[in-house]
Amino acid sequence: MISWREVYTLLRRKWILLVGLLVISSLLTACGSYKFEPEMSIDVQDFSFTNQNNEQVNLESFKGKPWLAMFIFTNCNSICPPMTYNMTDVQKSLEDEGVKDYQIVAFSVDPEVDTPDVLKNYLKTYTVVDDSKWQLLTGYKQVYIEQFARKSFNSLVKNDPNSDQVVHMSSFYLVNADGVVVKDYDGTTDVPVETIVADMKALSKN
Repeated sequence: MISWREVYTLLRRKWILLVGLLVISSLLTACGSYKFEPEMSIDVQDFSFTNQNNEQVNLESFKGKPWLAMFIFTNCNSICPPMTYNMTDVQKSLEDEGVKDYQIVAFSVDPEVDTPDVLKNYLKTYTVVDDSKWQLLTGYKQVYIEQFARKSFNSLVKNDPNSDQVVHMSSFYLVNADGVVVKDYDGTTDVPVETIVADMKALSKN
């Protein structure tokens, strides 16, 4: 005959197992049911620029896949280095999570200095897991990138006449497969890497 202690032990084990299964099930459901919610909607203006490999790329080149955008310049002595480093960290997390169909696009805000070779050498100073996903763009006038940033990303770019620096915002921008900016993130001090990866994964499935 089974004692009450044995019955209690058996029921306790079954209860622990049931709770564990419920927790695992809820976690799997949460991971599989993440739904991306856009926070903005701005059409990126059509463009045709030159990348770090001296190749012409345009908006159509990025259609069909989500991409992350930022504004930087190689002579920057403030926010650009941490922004670029943080973007390499985002890419590593994307690759670790199996996200493969994406692009990282950096628009130079100092195009007269940032030639394709300068941009290519700049990227080499960072540890990049897959540089084929990076497009560092130049080949336009300073005044053009100022209006392009404003109209396409609602982002400030302004030349500083008193120095060799350019004022610009430190955001990362998420662009969907249709070329629409749908969200932005802090690109310097508090980068939400996990959220960016989840958003990119969600958009990659659409």
